[in-house]
Amino acid sequence: MKRAAMYPRTVIAIALTGVLFPATAADWYDAMKETTAHADFRLRYESVDQDNALKDADALTLRTLVGITTGSYNGFSLTTEIEDVRIAFGQGDYSVPPANYKSGEYSVIADPETTELHQGFVQFKQDGFTVKAGRQIIALDGHRFVGHVGWRQDWQTFDAVTAKYSEENWSVFYGFIGQRNRIFAEDGDLDSKDHLFNGTYNSSIGKFTAYAYLLEVDNDTDNGLDTYGISYSGSMATDSVKWLYSGEYATQSSDSGESSYDADYLKLEGGAVVSGITGKVTYEVLGSDDGGYGFATPLATLHKFNGWTDQFLTTPAQGLEDLVFSLSGKLGGGAWTLAYHDFEADKASAEISDLGSEFNAQYVTKVAEHFSLGVKYASYSAGDINVDTDKLWVWIGTKF
Repeated sequence: MKRAAMYPRTVIAIALTGVLFPATAADWYDAMKETTAHADFRLRYESVDQDNALKDADALTLRTLVGITTGSYNGFSLTTEIEDVRIAFGQGDYSVPPANYKSGEYSVIADPETTELHQGFVQFKQDGFTVKAGRQIIALDGHRFVGHVGWRQDWQTFDAVTAKYSEENWSVFYGFIGQRNRIFAEDGDLDSKDHLFNGTYNSSIGKFTAYAYLLEVDNDTDNGLDTYGISYSGSMATDSVKWLYSGEYATQSSDSGESSYDADYLKLEGGAVVSGITGKVTYEVLGSDDGGYGFATPLATLHKFNGWTDQFLTTPAQGLEDLVFSLSGKLGGGAWTLAYHDFEADKASAEISDLGSEFNAQYVTKVAEHFSLGVKYASYSAGDINVDTDKLWVWIGTKF
């Protein structure tokens, strides 16, 4: 399904809603009276300095999102959002290869200029049951496998039908994705036949999750990517300390027709909150199939994991072990985060074992009551692959 085709289909869906679910004038008036508008603006500067032949990159971009959500009639409502990303004040010295913008000249900053339908879906919600049809955000499992990549200016959304049923302590979710609207504007979108299954149960000892993500790009080739997993997270409080702990395991099979691979995923995390400061140790493994394939998460919010310089958006064939030490807390009305990553290959070879290390730091605070200001820095020291990389971000945003 191509992006241009979504606009008439969205209009048709709106019209059918009115035909199939007629209402009195008073009912429609009440629904329209509850309609709300919203907007979100983010102006961001990003710089990239890499130890390679590419020119250093600088970008100043403005993301604008405006939308409306109607009131509900018999459980039905409509949400429409338009997203626009523009280079501000001519500061566009960067590359976005998937969008064919200055490829091979500058380091990559994945924020292409674009104007597009961000979300446009009809929703039915009643008695714990929610169905959405149309372009929408889908975020599951803390974005590790499915997310909106909200760090980039052009968010990832999906043309999909999703259904969720929730009770007090548990929920089940299913989604079918017909198109992945990725972060590279229209040129990077992919037709797909993805099935997402997810179930959660909140107990007295913590949260349990089971999932199956069956992914396939719809391009007339064998490219299935099936992932099955389980996770647990919990906490325990004493007089002065809140203890945090979690674990996750998944297995994945990849079939390209001519060859197939299997790989595992493991995450163990422990931490504590003391006097408002949270410290964590995280060990994450994206496994390898004997050095020929690395565990993949193509729908994830990848920037959130494995370091902010984005060295491992694609898992190396040798796999990836990421040992992370992090601290976070509050200061001066804002929030700060520090993290250190030590990267190793899951299946080391004579040539590739050490995958480098990275330091991350961030501070976000409110200014002038209605605005948020953020500063973020990441520095990667290369090992046997990649190159030394430094990135800096400064941004201001507001929403209403």
